[in-house]
Amino acid sequence: RGEVAKGSAEIFFRKVKFWKEDGQEEAPPVFNVDGVNYFHVKVVGLLFVATTRVNVSPSLVLELLQRIARVIKDYLGVLSEDSLRKNFVLVYELLDEVIDFGYMQTTSTEVLKSYIFNEPIVVDAAHMQPLGPAAIFMQGTKRMPGTAITKSVVANEPGGRKREEIFVDIIEKISVTFSSSGYILTSEIDGTIQMKSYLTGNPEIRLALNEDLSIGRGGESANDYRSSYGSGAVILDDCNFHESVRLDSFDMDRTLALVPPDGEFPVMNYRMTQEFKPPFHINCLIEEAGHLKAEVILKVRAEFPSNITANTVVLEMPLPKYTTRASFELEPGVTGQRTDFKGANKKLEWDLEKFVGGVEHTLRAKLTFSQELHANIIKEAGPVSMTFTIPMYNVSRLQVKYLQIAKKSSSYNPYRWVRYVTQAN
Repeated sequence: RGEVAKGSAEIFFRKVKFWKEDGQEEAPPVFNVDGVNYFHVKVVGLLFVATTRVNVSPSLVLELLQRIARVIKDYLGVLSEDSLRKNFVLVYELLDEVIDFGYMQTTSTEVLKSYIFNEPIVVDAAHMQPLGPAAIFMQGTKRMPGTAITKSVVANEPGGRKREEIFVDIIEKISVTFSSSGYILTSEIDGTIQMKSYLTGNPEIRLALNEDLSIGRGGESANDYRSSYGSGAVILDDCNFHESVRLDSFDMDRTLALVPPDGEFPVMNYRMTQEFKPPFHINCLIEEAGHLKAEVILKVRAEFPSNITANTVVLEMPLPKYTTRASFELEPGVTGQRTDFKGANKKLEWDLEKFVGGVEHTLRAKLTFSQELHANIIKEAGPVSMTFTIPMYNVSRLQVKYLQIAKKSSSYNPYRWVRYVTQAN
């Protein structure tokens, strides 16, 4: 609303770049400098920032930034520094419609279509660097065309004909806490079914989920759901649906009917806390190895089938504050693994590019300390944390059984893609 000084972008960038206070690695999503609140989210390596002097709800602004990123991605087809530079005018026009004098209007790709007149300039996706979770769709060319996620929803194909296809992604973010002896203390799945439609003429779609899907534990006791776990039932704690979804037949046969709007949108969000088998199991052993020395042994086992591979697996473990050196020993003959000791915040880091199901990997680390050990090393080290992405795998066993498109013509057969991915939350 014009109340923030001109150089705020520079102030923000400096602040984020040199955020080393309290040994922090990253700037928090919300901070205040000279009375200006800065909110930011990071989407595929780009920072989306909002500034205000007013006391607004942070979650509202962060959600808005996520949605702005999604709208821009819908229009440009691919979100990258290159595509933003080339489409600066279009992005400016979009922001002008999404936010009016500091007030939010709409973040719907469908609604914005009638106000936006610039055509997107398509960026060649072939020579682009796949970034983070966005790269999950690049692997397994058998399963999945790589161009799918890099196409604009609004731009027509070069031949004037749109390619008729629809994508459904089941994305599950899982959070699990283990006790030191390896028992599961908490486990939760945060899931979403995302859809992106390139179908012309807005036909109705029917999406069928597992028939044995139940929502909320219908009055059964907590011990009861183990029996249903064996029978393969999927029990969600709660879920919500996009406003375009009709639930007429959901209670009978678990199908959702909808006319998908343009752009990417969540058909359904769900949460599940029923016990599930975590994809990885971690064992950690720490023992003193003489004067001012200790040894850490980390073992990680993948509990999923061997035809599935996890990507970008990273394990982190905080070490005692008085650690001065760490030397690492990996199994003989392994490739694609990197280890690092971050001296500034005393952390051990272990990166595994690929992790095949059913396999176990071990890391040994020899630690050297700077002072007499007064404290208990085991209390000072840990907890071990882990991030990963597993394409074509989901823990909750929620499935899209079929995808029906209601168009009468017999020759009409669009491409339907259903993809699954599990990520560490």
